[in-house]
Amino acid sequence: MARIAGVDLPQNKQVWVGLTYIYGIGRSRALDILGKAEVGDSTKVKDLTEEETRRIRQVIQDEGQVEGDLRKEIGQNIKRLMEIGSYRGVRHRKGLPVRGQRTSTNSRTRKGPRRAAVAGRKKATKK
Repeated sequence: MARIAGVDLPQNKQVWVGLTYIYGIGRSRALDILGKAEVGDSTKVKDLTEEETRRIRQVIQDEGQVEGDLRKEIGQNIKRLMEIGSYRGVRHRKGLPVRGQRTSTNSRTRKGPRRAAVAGRKKATKK
């Protein structure tokens, strides 16, 4: 079983797809990594030799942050924005979209499910 950057890669998938299971690695970065490690991208994870796995690990380690370090850095960046009170930081704090999307009709992912309108109590009529 190939374990790279603390993540078990799925055995029956191609290597480039398996690498995308690592936080911080998408399609293009996975293909770049495989090119630098000189591993065929159509190879299945279960068919990787120990040498190929070692080369992939080395390339990932040389290229930059993935998984825990990357999550930590992104969290610190968001925390810094909130502390200095920037517009983006305020949007993060309120749980609203940060990148200028409209909020009147969309953005349910950030805002959460709609709150049901509470029906007002009917006022007693004077006799």
